Amino acid sequence: MLSRKPLETSPRLRGLVLLLLICCFPGARAGTAAVAMPDSYSAAVAQDVIASGGNAVDAAVAAALVLAVTYPEAGNIGGGGFMLSYMGGEAAFLDFRERAPLAATRDMYLDEAGNVIEDKTLTGGLASGVPGTVRGLQEAHKRYGTLPWSQLIQPAIALAQEGFLVDSRLAAMARAKIAETAGQTNFAEHFAGLAASRSFAQPRLARTLRRIAADPEDFYRGEIAGQIVAQMQASGGIITARDLADYRAVWRTPLQYYWRGYQVLTAPPPSSGGVALLQLLGITDFAGALFRNVPHNSPRYIHLMAELEKRVFADRAEYLGDADYVDVPLGKLLDPRYLQGRAQTLNPAAISGAADTAPGLESHQTTHFSILDPAGNAVALTYTLNWEFGSGVVVSGAGFLMNNEMDDFSAKAGAPNKFGVVGSDRNAIEPGKRMLSSMTPTIFLENSDTALVIGTPGGSTIFTSIFQVILNLYEYRMPLQQAVDATRFHHQLPDATLIRHDQRTIPEATATDLRAIGYAVEANSWGDLGDVQAIQRNGSGILAASDARGRGVSRVFETATHELGTQKKSSVK
Repeated sequence: MLSRKPLETSPRLRGLVLLLLICCFPGARAGTAAVAMPDSYSAAVAQDVIASGGNAVDAAVAAALVLAVTYPEAGNIGGGGFMLSYMGGEAAFLDFRERAPLAATRDMYLDEAGNVIEDKTLTGGLASGVPGTVRGLQEAHKRYGTLPWSQLIQPAIALAQEGFLVDSRLAAMARAKIAETAGQTNFAEHFAGLAASRSFAQPRLARTLRRIAADPEDFYRGEIAGQIVAQMQASGGIITARDLADYRAVWRTPLQYYWRGYQVLTAPPPSSGGVALLQLLGITDFAGALFRNVPHNSPRYIHLMAELEKRVFADRAEYLGDADYVDVPLGKLLDPRYLQGRAQTLNPAAISGAADTAPGLESHQTTHFSILDPAGNAVALTYTLNWEFGSGVVVSGAGFLMNNEMDDFSAKAGAPNKFGVVGSDRNAIEPGKRMLSSMTPTIFLENSDTALVIGTPGGSTIFTSIFQVILNLYEYRMPLQQAVDATRFHHQLPDATLIRHDQRTIPEATATDLRAIGYAVEANSWGDLGDVQAIQRNGSGILAASDARGRGVSRVFETATHELGTQKKSSVK
């Protein structure tokens, strides 16, 4: 069920967090804002930061660090991600994706026969890329933050020190990870205490967060960096002090596309998600006649989704990678003539063959949140450890998990990763390179005003989930919560005949009709298709929705309004 509960913890901690917020953040005039967050703790803190005078980026920094405490399966300081922002009329994209260590080699996960070694990219120290979350949050705060860095981290420190109430789903995931990594990592040593409805404190993580609050550089050049390197050496990893010291977050230009009167802002490479989402939207419009009067989630609708997604995943595998290392033909992939050509090859009655879905150019666990402040500033932030609890390796003495993002490289061209996605040599492992991602933080603008802030976790299902919610909103005119909660379907190559759906029952008649076309129909193997967090502003006002599939909380509230809040007023201290 969708949770709408307040911050759940002890009266002492509630008082401590409230005191921190009152002391640190002065109030201002009333206005309207919204947050859509993965859990109740991050929602409460994000709301309080905005209500106390902070802007969307201030709230994002505070919430992201809270999630590193209360959402350990995905919230993190040992991973990386992307932040799309629209602050004071300026659109910006911050890439703090993990990078391959300098000692990484192209064939590091292959055996002597050239086959991928099972689980080597997922479990243990060798699975981790150089983490970027702390640097990314630091850079976002430098550019847009208005409240002191150290004070934004105090709620996370309090939750780590005092503890938080553990959700039953989190406890179940922790038990599964303990069983999965038994004898391979130190995960159980640190997280065996995650028991449903029990308080869970993390004093080592609290100490780490205090050091980051005092100086975020400590993570990359100080005591915390030394702890990471020591843990990598103990766990068979290859991240070095130089890897950490050299890590940089990168400001990039967001992809921009005009669709049905909206200006769509989304993620550029090294995300594949933004390109894929824009291709899906564009091809859909060129194939409009095929969709006319097609009922939502009918067999024909689901088949047309699969036809679209085949072509997009073919392009993803062939053309996309880190644009700092390979040439990514963005202009050609988003050229209206190319998208129109792709639309003309859609087969409304049967599964398309390889010739029609081949690349067309000539020669689980992640989390997302959305924030809108009273001035109309917006943040869509998606960050990740990759699979639940990342590599399972906890940095001893520091209390945080390391990612297993190296699995997002193509360990071998044409060999599927954990999400079943294949890639080409463009996404091969290279020292310092950022692995291809599907994360797709997205913002819609209408007449330069924020109209939609949306994103989701879900690996390779991220952009297909966002695409379906967008169509639910703007094609099928569903209210936001209904659009987010509606059953979703997914299709990807190389399996040309498999339709995946949520971990929920679908009508047997729908499955029967899809099987008649030639599809296999089954629940998605790694759980529900996403955990969408969305905020919409239209003529009726502001709406926020957290996916019923997760434990998220969304809130629209009257709060402080202040100047656009894009110029920094406080130094990092």
